[in-house]
This record gives sequence, structure tokens and C-alpha cells, in this order.
Amino acid sequence: MTTPNNAAPASLARLNSKNLSAVKPGVVLPAYDRGKTTIGVVHFGPGAFHRGHQACYFDSLLAHDPRWAICGAELLPVGFAARAVPQDHLYVVAELDAQIRFRVVGSHREYLTAVGDGDRLFDRLMMPETRLVTMTVTEKGYCLDGTGKLDHKHPGIAHDLANPATPVSLVGWVTEALARRRAARQVPFVVMSCDNMVSNGRKLRGAVLSFAEACGKRDLVSWIENEVRFPTTMVDSITPAADDALMQKVADAVGLRDEAPVQRESFLQWVVEDVLGEDAPDLARVGISLTHDVAAYEFAKLRLLNGAHSTLAYAGLLLGYESVGAAMGDARLVGIVERMMREDIVPTLPPTPGLEFSSYIDDLLKRFRNPALTHRLYQIASDGSQKLPYRILGSMADALAAGRSVERFAVGIGAWMRFVAREAKAGREFQDPLSPKLVEIGKACTGKAKDDLPRFLALKDVFTAEMAGNPRFREAVGTVYEQFDAILRPKN
Repeated sequence: MTTPNNAAPASLARLNSKNLSAVKPGVVLPAYDRGKTTIGVVHFGPGAFHRGHQACYFDSLLAHDPRWAICGAELLPVGFAARAVPQDHLYVVAELDAQIRFRVVGSHREYLTAVGDGDRLFDRLMMPETRLVTMTVTEKGYCLDGTGKLDHKHPGIAHDLANPATPVSLVGWVTEALARRRAARQVPFVVMSCDNMVSNGRKLRGAVLSFAEACGKRDLVSWIENEVRFPTTMVDSITPAADDALMQKVADAVGLRDEAPVQRESFLQWVVEDVLGEDAPDLARVGISLTHDVAAYEFAKLRLLNGAHSTLAYAGLLLGYESVGAAMGDARLVGIVERMMREDIVPTLPPTPGLEFSSYIDDLLKRFRNPALTHRLYQIASDGSQKLPYRILGSMADALAAGRSVERFAVGIGAWMRFVAREAKAGREFQDPLSPKLVEIGKACTGKAKDDLPRFLALKDVFTAEMAGNPRFREAVGTVYEQFDAILRPKN
């Protein structure tokens, strides 16, 4: 998350519990007594998306059930505590759309870091009131290999297997906390991934079981298999990183200085597999969809929205655009992305009751053009090696298997390769878990597909051997890689 500078006037009073009475009219405030709430949720990775998405749902739920306040848990210190704690964990969500709304969210009650607060975090995870553990740590935070299984050679996993009582990885923390609850004869908490990852619940469950098995804890493995629920979920809301402009906008609208604001579009969606069991929060009451078929929703979202976003990001950055909205002003790029969604991605999706794909795509294009929201392409472009297998390459594999066109899919993949080469040669850092390897590849690139594609396709964490060896795939991506300007640059 981008850390904004102090753009709002320092003389302006700081947002906190005592100053809520000074909030300007029209700002939505928590509709409950925060002092009467109890923490029932521990969330790993309380960044902007979580605070603008899941935390808002729980903020609404607390007005009806006070048992679901949140403890934010960070695996790595990011300095957020210095901004959150002085504000009593209150912050403003700016919903930026045709109708602009400002909302003070109060569902967070505590913030702990695994580094420095480890014992307190374990104590919180052990409390009987803690019945739900959620996370938004991005795809890379699960330490999975290219097949979606736990990577036992990952440095964090290797550390935790040798030192299970002092974990550093998400999987290590979840497994050890479950082991301690089992030893104390407590009921387990529900473990709920909220990351954009296909079958996130099943993959997390597999990773935790694999970790417990590697620790030699067969009894724990059996207990987790029989007792612990890992619902699959799908989440959706465009949430750009905060910046100075947002802080000033919030200060003007709210009348208080907020050093931890969040901005997002008004659209909000959360789909949860209906396996939560007894004594679960009444998620449906606050607009969360409970279903036994999350896969249909997540495929539609990951492939249509996220696939389009990644294509816009890499192609848009190469064309000189900085935001989604600016990229959506390029008719040729929009034409490619829209046809990719309608003609290439939709045939890969299963029929989804309640979801009409043509209307969904219409809505996505409208959301992308939202003039009130500046969604930076560099933010979307981060962690490409982890995102592309889910967002584009899965759809591309299905199209290849069915004998359909893959030329428009190749735009995002070829543009990513060119982006990596451009950034590496310019000496600019880009966020990606494979960054050292990508920089090495990028610096060696010649601009010729015959030289450069083999370097990228050797990345087994990104490309399967079957795809890397497919001549149609190589030809389509190679064409985009070498002829990007001819394909995308506006014609005179």
C-alpha cells in the first residue's frame, strides 16, 4: 500500500473516537457502540483492499451483531500501526463514483504484527471468541508452486517447518494456531482466504494440510481434514492506492485529518462458499452472497475483470498511460480488450445462474471508465508472475485446447514481457516475487522473440511446460512481443 505524505493540514484535528462529533454532516458513521463489540475476526494483511472491502461488510454487520470486530495482523511490519493506533483504528472509506460518499469505518479494534507481537497474536488466535481468520496477502503470500501446491523450498516455509512455534509465513501461522487450538481442545476457527486466487479455499486447505504433514503431525492432519472449514470466496471492488490527493479530499469532506484513508469504487461484491457452519456471522444480512458454486463467480471475475485489467496495465504502460481511465481512452486498446472478454473469455466460462455475461462486461467497461477513480496501472502491474497464470494463462490454455484464437490473449502476455524488459533496462524496480530473475532476463533481452521468449518461457512458476512448448502460443506471443507498436499504436 502506498503511504501518503501528510497532505491534510497538520492543524486539522485528527480522526479518532473523541472527535467523531466534529465530523461534517453527510459522512456515514458507525451505527453501533464500538465499546460494546468483541473481536471475532483476525485478518492477515489489513491493507487497503481489506479495509475498503471486508472491513466495510463487518462494519455493517456490527450494527446487528457485536461479535465480529477485527484484529488486523501483519506478517511484516509496514508502519501502518503508527497511523491506525492514534486514530483508535478508525479510518475513512471514500466511495468514488457518480455519487461520492464518505464513510468512517470502525470494525477494526486491534492491530498486531507477527514481528514483535507474536505472543499477543497467538493469544488472540487462541481466544474462543476468535471464530474467523481471514486474509488478503496476495497470491504470493501462500507460498505455492506453479501447480498450486505448497512450495516446501520457499524460504518462509522452510523456516517454519524447522521452527513451527515461531512462524513467518501465513501457512505457518495458520497451521500452528490450529495445532494450539486442537491441543487446548478448542473448536477450530474458520479459515477464509479473500485473495484473487482460483479455488483459494481449497488451495489454502491443501497448503495447510501439506505443511502439517511435513511436520509429521498426522493427528493434526486428520483433525484439520475433519473439523476445519476453508470456504472458497470471490471478492471484487476496485481499490486504488491512497495518495496525498485522497487525504486532502477526505479532510475537506470529513472535517478531520485521516492518515489512513481508503478509496474505492462504490461497487462491492463478496461471494462465500456456504460451508461456514453453526455460529457463523450472518453474512447474507449485509449483502454477502452465500453459494455452493463460488467457482463460476470467481472464474467470471478473475478472467473477465482481472484478465482485462492486466492486459490494460501492461499494454497501457507501454503506450504511455498511467491509469485505467486513461488507457480506456485508447480506442484500439479498448477494442482488443472488449473483444477478448466477449469473444475469447466468455466461451471458457461455465454458465452461471444469476450472472448474464454480456451485461457483466458492460458493467465492467463502465467501471473501468469511472472518472472519479484513478486506478494506477503500475499498481495492477505488480506481481505479474503470480497473477498472469490465473488472470490470462488459464483462459489461454482453455482456448488452445478448444482450437480457438489466442491472439488477443497474447497482447497481455507479450506486453508483460516487453514491460519487464523495459523496466529492467531502465534500472527501475518493480514489485514481483521473481523480480531478481526477471531483472536478469529483462537486461538480457534483445527485442527478438527467438532470443527472448525462451528466457521467459523457462519460468516454470509462470508457464507450464505444455504451454511453453505449444507452437500456437509461442507464435501469438512472439508476434505481439516483436510487433507491439504495429498492433497497438493508433493508425494515422
